[in-house]
Amino acid sequence: MMKRILSTVAGFVVIGVANAPAQQPASSAPAGNAKAGQALFMKIGCYECHGNEGQGGAAGPRIGRSPMLAFRNFITYIRAPRGEMPPYSAKVIPEKDV
Repeated sequence: MMKRILSTVAGFVVIGVANAPAQQPASSAPAGNAKAGQALFMKIGCYECHGNEGQGGAAGPRIGRSPMLAFRNFITYIRAPRGEMPPYSAKVIPEKDV
């Protein structure tokens, strides 16, 4: 009897796991073109403060993937930054290029 109960419970667990929705990443950034991003980084002068590779410099911090900064928050920050960083409007960096 105990085997039958365990088999039934195991079956429900397998069915439940199989039907569970896949988990999404907490903050997934859209796919992009790294070469185009690097060209834009250089063109608009981000490298002047953040370094050629985004490693950081005297005037700007290291930038790159950060678990502390969700992608949406990154966009918000570049549009209306605090401190010395100039704002980059959608006219300067279109949403599709962020």
